Amino acid sequence: MWQYRELIINLTIVDLKKRYESNILGFVWQFLSPLLLAIVLYIVFKNLFAQEEFFAIKLLVGIMAWRFFSITTGACLASIVSKSALVTRVFIPRKILVFSTALSGLISSLFEFIILIPMIFVLLGPVPATIALYPLIHLLYFPLIYGIGLLLSALYVYVRDLNQIWPVFLQMLFFLCPIIYPLSIVPPWYMTYYMLNPLTRLILIYRDVMIVGKLPSIEDIAVVIGFTALALLLGNYVFGKLERRFAELI
Repeated sequence: MWQYRELIINLTIVDLKKRYESNILGFVWQFLSPLLLAIVLYIVFKNLFAQEEFFAIKLLVGIMAWRFFSITTGACLASIVSKSALVTRVFIPRKILVFSTALSGLISSLFEFIILIPMIFVLLGPVPATIALYPLIHLLYFPLIYGIGLLLSALYVYVRDLNQIWPVFLQMLFFLCPIIYPLSIVPPWYMTYYMLNPLTRLILIYRDVMIVGKLPSIEDIAVVIGFTALALLLGNYVFGKLERRFAELI
């Protein structure tokens, strides 16, 4: 990867430009879109969860964390097929195409969270000192998404229906994460299985460091690292097995 760092940077810049160049408001949509979604969800669910402390800002933080996963994995899924010229005509490690796509998603998401900080200040007052940890949490999140992106991009070359299946899976996963509802409504008997979801752990970590002022627990970090290692191992293995026929099938 390091040998191709200049190519990675250029591909990332191109991907970022494509995201915003056709939009009149450009990057503003990157924050306006989740904000509008959060407002709608808040209006719909405020009567159910109004007693939840800091419900509005927790909702927005959860949506921001979710968007990093959903948007970036969706982009990674098509990263090989959409760059067929680079796959068939140029000899480069194909993982670079997935990595640069994931990297552009990381940069976009970092900007979203940076813009979010003033809103936290307005709604909550002085932000907790632990908010300084959020870039580290984001960097912990990135390899999990990259590993899943490797898996999806390789499978999509062979199974084109995946671009229809993955959005449906994401919709299901959205409601299995504590984004629009508090953790307190999850039945106790189901909690052990519920907390195995690394996205649940990450959303709670973001809220702890950005809103509550609480350090993430060792258990939360361990679960996220464990699933990240699994995603990277599986993604690299499947990608390595399938990439030999990429040029042929694209």
